[in-house]
Amino acid sequence: MDFKNMIQSNNQIQFMHIKKNLSRFRIYEKLRFLFISTIVLCLTSIVCIGQTSEVKNDKILFTDDFENKLDTTIWKVEMVKDINASVSINNGKLVINTPGGVTVWMKKLLTGNIRIEYDWKVIMNGGKNDRLSDLNQFWMANDLRNPNLFTRNGVFEAYDSLQLYYVGMGGNGNTTTRFRKYQGNGQRELLQEYLDQPHLLIPNHTYHIKIIILNGQTSFYVDGQCYFDYQDPSPLKQGYFGFRSTKSHHEIDHYRVYQLSDR
Repeated sequence: MDFKNMIQSNNQIQFMHIKKNLSRFRIYEKLRFLFISTIVLCLTSIVCIGQTSEVKNDKILFTDDFENKLDTTIWKVEMVKDINASVSINNGKLVINTPGGVTVWMKKLLTGNIRIEYDWKVIMNGGKNDRLSDLNQFWMANDLRNPNLFTRNGVFEAYDSLQLYYVGMGGNGNTTTRFRKYQGNGQRELLQEYLDQPHLLIPNHTYHIKIIILNGQTSFYVDGQCYFDYQDPSPLKQGYFGFRSTKSHHEIDHYRVYQLSDR
């Protein structure tokens, strides 16, 4: 074999070696991708696993379809006073229509593992208070300084001293959707947030909201999608629920509270 053929043969061997290694590398990358994808899928499933399932023997604790006059033995309205502010029942809906802050508390203490569900629409029909903003809610709320929680006037900052979970959907003029835990000492810990359009409000859309508290984990769902999920190292195990908003117009219906069976 002359020198030229020897070089060609050596190059062919090197090329085959590189090709073989490249093939192995591609197989490795495919396996690596499949492995990572599987892990991500599993983690995504773990985050909300078991949370969307509804067990038949979950016990209904309370329902309100708002067919009658607002029952003030059950609901407590805290609202900034204004001639244009109102909370009422109209056409089978709880209607919140205010130029300022408002909280509508359910005066029933909730404990343990529970699920809360309701429908909520932000009204945009050119009304005086119509503003696409602030589909907000408190849950597991407690006042560590006062056994009577219901002493405030609707001003948002008045609730800073409470201990609770809070989601402000479409807050700040429909620019943020945030999940916080109020610590009861004025600290409002931001747990998670969205700033993208798909997690903000749509006018006149009826949202189905679901809140789940299960074994120290609290989750917030919108139209079946898990927006927020938090395994709390110091979970709030009892407290009160409240609808919350400011300068806007809302309709709420089909309110349900369930005691969850053992999971």
